[in-house]
Amino acid sequence: MATIKEVAERAGVAPSTVSYVLSGSRKISPDTQRAVRTAIAELGYTPRASARTLRSARSDVLVLAVPRVPGKYRAVDGRFAIDISDAARGHGYDLLMMTDPEGVGGLRRVAGSGLADAAVLMAVQERDPRIDALRALRFPTALLGHSDDPDLPRVDLDWKAAVTLAVRETVSAGHHRIVFLASADHEIRARRGYALSGLAGARQAAADSGADLRIHPSSGDPGRLRELLHRLLRTEPAPTALIVQHLVLLPLVREVATAHGLLGSGPPAVVLVGSLPDDPGCLRLPRIELPVEQMSTAVVRLAVEAIGATPRTAGAAEPVHQLIPPRLASGPQVPRPAP
Repeated sequence: MATIKEVAERAGVAPSTVSYVLSGSRKISPDTQRAVRTAIAELGYTPRASARTLRSARSDVLVLAVPRVPGKYRAVDGRFAIDISDAARGHGYDLLMMTDPEGVGGLRRVAGSGLADAAVLMAVQERDPRIDALRALRFPTALLGHSDDPDLPRVDLDWKAAVTLAVRETVSAGHHRIVFLASADHEIRARRGYALSGLAGARQAAADSGADLRIHPSSGDPGRLRELLHRLLRTEPAPTALIVQHLVLLPLVREVATAHGLLGSGPPAVVLVGSLPDDPGCLRLPRIELPVEQMSTAVVRLAVEAIGATPRTAGAAEPVHQLIPPRLASGPQVPRPAP
């Protein structure tokens, strides 16, 4: 187990300075505080002081936990990281980003060392082990997504309503044979909230509309996805529209949809659910956009409130569990099927 002397050596300061940073008993420059807290996190040092003492020394940092598969990049993660960082600065906080695939060990180090004051969790699972770990440490936490936990503050797009809206608009345009390309199969297996809610919305919409809605998980593997799409779009009777929630491989989806006549010279019969605002690859398609800025602003506010820096006032307009209603973006509307 690391000692306070080893932390001091790693940070290039005296052991007494480490103690001052942890206790908050003396004013220490931000750069020195950052060096000490980084050394604490890297060495896994856990001070003997009580949690109350540690919590009294604020770091003015939020940690954003974004589980990431090595070698994989999702544009949505980068967009959220930027907007959450901007929102955090508005509250006087810096942002520490953690991309461990699981995240539990790293979050325990950050929470135990005082490197951050609160956590924002992305890619939330229905039963997320990160939540149990942070609750055991009594560490302030806000969720960008949905879980079964009733107590933690959270904000998300109402994915169930979003998929239901996409189906309703597509059926209203005259389409009755529709393929819904849901989130990737690995996201469904991980029981991510957005993936499960999207599936629930599709099933509800199919029951309500009576449409022939063919629901299929997507795939993160380009070859498998290409094969799946060709098979789905050549099934007889042929579908006339495609609703897509999994947008990571959208260029491939567009390529295959074009080959099957859904993106020909006329209006596109592909509807997107959860596209990034102002994404040039999506602007010519009917879509329900992900309200990234609104979600980022809300989740940072909830995290700061959880710390206690901004107590919730009576009669606050937004609930702690905030689902943002979806809306069809201005621009292209769902076209009618070809005669």
